[in-house]
Amino acid sequence: MTVIEKARELGELIQESEEMKAYKDAEAIQKSDEATQECMSKFNLNRLNLARDMQNGKISREDAVGANNKAYEELLKEAPLIKDYVEKKKKFDELVNQVNTIINFYITGSTGGGCSGNCGSCGGGCG
Repeated sequence: MTVIEKARELGELIQESEEMKAYKDAEAIQKSDEATQECMSKFNLNRLNLARDMQNGKISREDAVGANNKAYEELLKEAPLIKDYVEKKKKFDELVNQVNTIINFYITGSTGGGCSGNCGSCGGGCG
């Protein structure tokens, strides 16, 4: 089997993973919910207004970031489907990052994150 064939096989395994299925399901659910999409529209409009106000010197960058973070926390409270989506996406991203770390270790001998190669110490599972 060639490297490319193995890469395709790995891609298929990732596509079939529970993490990806959960992420895609959560994405579809939140996108199909009108109330959730209305909350997202309001959040995005607020974000655009903050960016505009920051560019026009009406608000500092720090205040804009703080206001955006507060609005994001409110969004997650108001729209539990978005919170679920974010959590599922994070788990999927963690899986992909772990796969990339393992591949990087075998290519370079280093994970770039201070991994000693002793997977028992970090639980990375690269061995």
